[in-house]
Parts: sequence; C-alpha cells; structure tokens
Amino acid sequence: MRVLVVDDSRVMRQIVVRALRQAGFGSLEVVEAGDGGAGLEKVGEESPDLVLCDWNMPGTSGIEMLQQLRAGGDRTPFGFITSEAASEVHDRASAAGATFVVTKPFTPEVLHDAIESALAGVAS
Repeated sequence: MRVLVVDDSRVMRQIVVRALRQAGFGSLEVVEAGDGGAGLEKVGEESPDLVLCDWNMPGTSGIEMLQQLRAGGDRTPFGFITSEAASEVHDRASAAGATFVVTKPFTPEVLHDAIESALAGVAS
C-alpha cells in the first residue's frame, strides 16, 4: 500500500510515518510532500492508496488540497492529522470528502483504527 504523508513539518511527517509502522502498517510505501501544492502533484505522480494530510500549511492548505482533489474527481481516501480540534473543522473536512480526522496528539492505535475504517469503506 502506498501512503502520501503531507505536512509542512518534516518532523511531523517522520512522527506520522513512525506511528504508521507502530500501528502495524510496516510494509507501506511512504511518499512525502511538504505542502498541499506538492501533495497535489504527488497524488498525480504516485497514485497513493491513502493520503494523510495536515490542515494548516502555507500555500495550499490541507482542506484546499482535498477540495481540489475532489473537484477533479479523485476519490483517494483522505485523512487529516491535525491539531484542529473544533467540531466545525471536523464537519468541514467531512463535508469536503475527508474519510477521517485524527487530532494531534494521537496514538498509533487511534491512527490504526482510523485507517482500517477508511480502507474498509473503500473495499465495500
């Protein structure tokens, strides 16, 4: 499975990748992008099975990235990993087509459950 991790913080991308491995997703192929614009390019180049994205980033934000993907017909499962805990943010993400929202700080178990649910939804 190929996962695209999009976050403007290199350290946070590393934390997400480590959490994925700790959550039992050790055989992943991980692709990284530093902002939403680069993330859009990577989706086109890499065809990931899942996108994990931050909400707040300079340039193209996570929500803008998701909106552009969905407007272009892309249906790749898309999850936010964000410090935004407000219900309005979660509602906006869901309305835009996000598969899940995980709030920072998170555990590998929470990430595992969100991803398993997202991938189960794709399979059905």
